Amino acid sequence: MPTYDYQCEKCGEIFEIFQSMNDKKLTNCPNNSCGGKMQRLLGAGAGIIFKGSGFYETDYRSESYKAGAKADKKKSSNKKKKSEKKKDTKKSD
Repeated sequence: MPTYDYQCEKCGEIFEIFQSMNDKKLTNCPNNSCGGKMQRLLGAGAGIIFKGSGFYETDYRSESYKAGAKADKKKSSNKKKKSEKKKDTKKSD
């Protein structure tokens, strides 16, 4: 359920109200001493946050693709190790 922002036209107070999308808009200020008219404010909504090594890569790829990616990763890391060894031997010469 979303959180909606409302502002009282009388007292100017802003409220965050947690309600269903099917619920009717609030019309009266929840502050009992005020009783003013409420207006729902436009909000930006919640954004989607992607964390980790990759949302698409880890959630929607087939098992065969993942296996191939692992194999490619191992090959590239082995090539790096070999090139590092060559550099070390050249430096010691």
